[in-house]
Amino acid sequence: MAIEQIQPLYTAVATAENGRDGRVASDDGHLDVVVNPPKEMGGSGAGTNPEQLFAAGYSACFQSAMGVVARQQKLDIKGSTVTAKVSIGKLSNGSFGLAVELVAAVPSLDEAATKDLLEKAHEVCPYSNATRGNIEVTLSAA
Repeated sequence: MAIEQIQPLYTAVATAENGRDGRVASDDGHLDVVVNPPKEMGGSGAGTNPEQLFAAGYSACFQSAMGVVARQQKLDIKGSTVTAKVSIGKLSNGSFGLAVELVAAVPSLDEAATKDLLEKAHEVCPYSNATRGNIEVTLSAA
């Protein structure tokens, strides 16, 4: 299967020093964080970690995708939130993998309508498109 090429609208650039036990900074100076492995993985837990950064990006992107779908369907999703839970763990081959749970709370919609919105947003969201077929992503209404 060929990978479809995008026409970039924006390119984010970040550089890591010392991997999971160091620092990550963006080229524009807006992001500059200390990264440390979580205590559960033998680290100090003193800084953020790549999974938290991924969760932040995915939750923000997915919330925006929900907004796109809501506007198309003329739905009011004011006050909604998306929480991304990113897990890291070992795969059967000994390497590491990720899993994501996206939990959305949409006060103006019932559970069935929220789940429908989540499924449609999952088709639109760039993070969902990037992870589809690569990691387990579950969607649920809060």
